[in-house]
Amino acid sequence: MAGIGADSGQDTRIGLPVTELDTPTLLLDRAASDRNLATMAAYFRDRPAKLRPHFKNHKCVTLAKRQIASGAIGMTCAKLAEAEILVEHGIENVLIANQIVGTAKTNRLAQLAKKAHVAAAVDDFEQAVAISRAATAASSVVNLLIEVDIGMGRCGVSPGEPALELARRLTDLPGIRFAGIQAYEGHLVNVLDRAERTTRARAAMQQAVDTRRLMEGAGIPVGCISGCSSATYNSTGALEGVDEVQAGTYATMDAQYHRLAPEFDIAMSLLVRVISRPAPGKAVLDIGVKGAGCEFGVPKIRDYPDVEIPFFLAEEHTVVNNAPDWKIGEVIQLIPTHACTTCNLHRELVVHENNIVVDIWQIEASGELR
Repeated sequence: MAGIGADSGQDTRIGLPVTELDTPTLLLDRAASDRNLATMAAYFRDRPAKLRPHFKNHKCVTLAKRQIASGAIGMTCAKLAEAEILVEHGIENVLIANQIVGTAKTNRLAQLAKKAHVAAAVDDFEQAVAISRAATAASSVVNLLIEVDIGMGRCGVSPGEPALELARRLTDLPGIRFAGIQAYEGHLVNVLDRAERTTRARAAMQQAVDTRRLMEGAGIPVGCISGCSSATYNSTGALEGVDEVQAGTYATMDAQYHRLAPEFDIAMSLLVRVISRPAPGKAVLDIGVKGAGCEFGVPKIRDYPDVEIPFFLAEEHTVVNNAPDWKIGEVIQLIPTHACTTCNLHRELVVHENNIVVDIWQIEASGELR
């Protein structure tokens, strides 16, 4: 897969040891990421369900193309702007696992559907009506998945009869095609005990499968059920009736998901620098919440598992307690607990192998919130 990547041969950082880079810098270990892509692809190669990775994890087109090259059938997005960027760069099968609301967005969605196979989630008839109106005006067809709430408590219509009634109403709308069900067991992906997580996640996803059977029994074809995560790919992703797995974090891995799925390597890290030693055993690093997502806790310090970071991170500073004998100017690597929000804070991935920079990949969808 080495041939798939951005042309960064002119970048003066190519060939440098990562320790010589400016900080903070978001790093990706290419070999580790490739192993993760191969591991996930191998799992689904001969299974009924297929992989549709979630772009929101890394927002990097080059990495998305590597996932497609590894066998993924398309990409999942959280935002319309992410889908537009993927299509612009030649990825033509995209699911927006979110509701698209507002005239500006429905018009953009309808135009995008003229260029690629695009699907979006709905959980209300009025959302579908607005998309239908925009698609009809644009002479395009938008695929719609009904989002079913299987316990997340976020978006989604209730499983069973409410979802069936919405599906019935969608079949009468021009410019749209009912394509299936979106369901996410996100309220369970952080259950640490794998056996418990498997049991509870499969029970939750079964509600979507039962809803599918109800729709099909009523004569409404259901093209797919799309959902799941990197923490449940081999539980709900192996459930009969589930067709697509939207795993995202496996491509980069963070400290939190590594606890949940240790078969994947941590490929992403943050290169940071010690900028102050204000007291014995205390060090200050040149990164804070503007550079590291911390919704699942503070970052971990690579190679120093017993060194503590207090929970509070300032905007641009991280304080380390019981710090080793680091010198001012010394570089270390942090492992974020949340890769998705960390990648969204950066504009590029500096790619390395054996700690030597080999490429620079742009994070094209960084900061894209619309």
